[in-house]
Amino acid sequence: MTNSRVERQFDHVMASANEAMVVVTAAVGEDRAGCLVGFHSQTSIEPRRYTIWLSKANHTYRVALVAAHLAVHFLTTADRDVADLFGALSGDDVDKFARCDWEPGPAGVPLLRRCPNRLIVARATMLDDGGDHVAVAGPLIAAYAEGGFAPLRFGDVRDVVPGHAADERPGSVPDHEHRGS
Repeated sequence: MTNSRVERQFDHVMASANEAMVVVTAAVGEDRAGCLVGFHSQTSIEPRRYTIWLSKANHTYRVALVAAHLAVHFLTTADRDVADLFGALSGDDVDKFARCDWEPGPAGVPLLRRCPNRLIVARATMLDDGGDHVAVAGPLIAAYAEGGFAPLRFGDVRDVVPGHAADERPGSVPDHEHRGS
């Protein structure tokens, strides 16, 4: 049983941590997806590995299940509109990539031209511990940096209403996921 006091204290600590926000993109064939993510971290020094936690409610999660690569785009304080696009709209309803400038990267993963500070991760491991997010981890295959930047943080996007609630599980598994391609 969950203790509401513990939850409130946890929420307070996490709000104070004020994580940097990223947009994660993935693709399988013509099925492109991207979402705003606050749960992500470097998870190994040698070899360098990165982990992203994706909400099971998001279209991006369903695409990432079989995508070869994920791109992690680090947002700056000037990228609030990108956070709104990828955080407030659902890929189940809207083609987000028709509303932004992007180019295909390795295995077709969409790279947002607006966000030059990015990592490309090969999907190697997924961990579902029963929560509403799944960890997707893997080695870096590319990293791009254009110098230092002021990151867009959770506190800057706290008012973004997600395209799906965390406990929502829209749609079924796309056909390409059944084929394992």
